[in-house]
Amino acid sequence: MKLWDKGISTNKGVTQFTVGNDRELDINLAPFDVLGTLAHIQMLESIGLLTTTEWKQLKQELIAIYNVIEQNRFSIDPEVEDVHSQIEFLLTQKLGNIGKKVHSGRSRNDQVLVAMKLYLRDEIKQLVQAISTIFETLINLSDKHKQVLIPGYTHLQIAMPSSFGLWFGAYAESLSDDLDLLLTAFQQVNQNPLGSAAGYGSSFPLNRQLTTDLLGFKALNYNVVYAQMTRGKAEQTLSFAMASVAGTLSKMAMDLCLYNSQNFGFVSFPDAFTTGSSIMPHKKNPDVWELVRGKCNLIKALPNQIALLTSNLPSGYHRELQLLKGLIIPAIDELKACLEISQLMLANIKVNPEVLNDPKYQYLFSVEAVNKKVLQGIPFRDAYKEVSTTIESGSFKADFKIEHSHEGSIGNLCNDAIKVKFDLLRAAFPFEKIETALQNLIK
Repeated sequence: MKLWDKGISTNKGVTQFTVGNDRELDINLAPFDVLGTLAHIQMLESIGLLTTTEWKQLKQELIAIYNVIEQNRFSIDPEVEDVHSQIEFLLTQKLGNIGKKVHSGRSRNDQVLVAMKLYLRDEIKQLVQAISTIFETLINLSDKHKQVLIPGYTHLQIAMPSSFGLWFGAYAESLSDDLDLLLTAFQQVNQNPLGSAAGYGSSFPLNRQLTTDLLGFKALNYNVVYAQMTRGKAEQTLSFAMASVAGTLSKMAMDLCLYNSQNFGFVSFPDAFTTGSSIMPHKKNPDVWELVRGKCNLIKALPNQIALLTSNLPSGYHRELQLLKGLIIPAIDELKACLEISQLMLANIKVNPEVLNDPKYQYLFSVEAVNKKVLQGIPFRDAYKEVSTTIESGSFKADFKIEHSHEGSIGNLCNDAIKVKFDLLRAAFPFEKIETALQNLIK
């Protein structure tokens, strides 16, 4: 079944090529297509294109389909082109001609658009929840281990004193900035394209503000041509935010692959969280972090993939936009999986409180020695040369006591301020308001 079927058979090869894996991907969109249709039929009733009785019958059947989807019992028949066709087919099968009325004033273009935006909005909610969990874990680990010093590196060379408090807190604050980008993506996604039809509006007196309110969108995509142009733009904006989150995770994963190695020995994980070697019985490999690093590096390529797919398209709909689903949906699933496993690993991390007992780390404190001389009135360049001389002669003796007090330093992590920044961003996502609107829709 095809929504555009005019009674002419399509070549099977053409059908297979154009449909591709839409049926598999469309399962993700099923509940959101129902929600979009629920809002659409309520609007159709309000402008007289459906009777109240027809609207109630359609609503009852749509809610029944929604419940089947929520119970993971929904499927798309092999002969049906996509989820949108399947839902309309089910309505027509149950209600006859009434089911055929749901498409009035709507194109599959804006039908897909609204389902995709509802899906992306919900996925952003899940990403925010997962990021919030890891953020709290990192802040707690930072506070718990703030007194434990570790080496800081530049050029992969021992540089200056750092701490587990600084290290964990750095990734917490990085997630805060990632959340800021995710909020920008959310604001673009949280606009209603429904009613733009095929990109040029409708001669029906549609009430687009009503569907906007019913679906909990903040606003409309007002211009109907631009509403269609947001297909690809919304996905790309989100992909930039996802790439930023992935960048934070991949860098953290790389650190932990190093820190977990015998050469570093900064952290360790229980045996159950590592893997072994088929030939070397001593191995405890950080496979989880290596895979997080690899998967997140692939996600960082997502904005470029979407840009290449959409960069030379004029306005209006084009079939390759359908390929966006195959890029964004699996990438979202991968990022959520990486966030979930990273949280599990961090919840079981063990830090080594004796890292700096190794004498090779004494030169970490050369800058501290220079600064102490400066505080005694010696010009910085002279103090630098004096300490350099002791290092070259082998007479340098490190003082492992440090006093860093400025904002964001070892002795003043500013974790409370970082948490405030994160919480303000988190509160800017109106998830509760959206949930209330959708629950009212499916009552």
